[in-house]
Amino acid sequence: MKKGILYFSLIVASGVTITNLYTSIVDVASWGSDIPASIEAARQYYKSYNPGSFFRIFSPLNQFLALACVITFWRQGKNVRIPLIAAFVLYFTAEGLTFMYFFPRNDIMFTIGASMDVEKIRATWQEWSTMNWVRTFIVATGVIFTSIALHRVYNTDSK
Repeated sequence: MKKGILYFSLIVASGVTITNLYTSIVDVASWGSDIPASIEAARQYYKSYNPGSFFRIFSPLNQFLALACVITFWRQGKNVRIPLIAAFVLYFTAEGLTFMYFFPRNDIMFTIGASMDVEKIRATWQEWSTMNWVRTFIVATGVIFTSIALHRVYNTDSK
């Protein structure tokens, strides 16, 4: 049961990472392909649902599972506890970055009217694009720390 939580955490965190990669490779490239027309097309496409619909479910789940792993494996020792704490901090940092950095830029690109300054939208898109790679790297590093903890759990169990 304990290892199941760790596996589930790893699966969810990997899913968030892969979805972030997809967003950078496919969505963000589409948004910036012909600004302002491409942003307007994205606005129309995202009227009902947007990538946030996925991340509003799986990012908090990712953080919850990471915290549950820290609590569950606390007594396993520092060699397991420290990478799990690191993973939780990284996942929490990525979510903080989402709220503080990405949400305001999402509003500029997708909520504010199309009459906005095209150069402002282009600059905002470029900032969003660059920082999404940073956010993806942060979450991917959390996945690596979770994997290290899983490896150490098995090494501890086999001794």
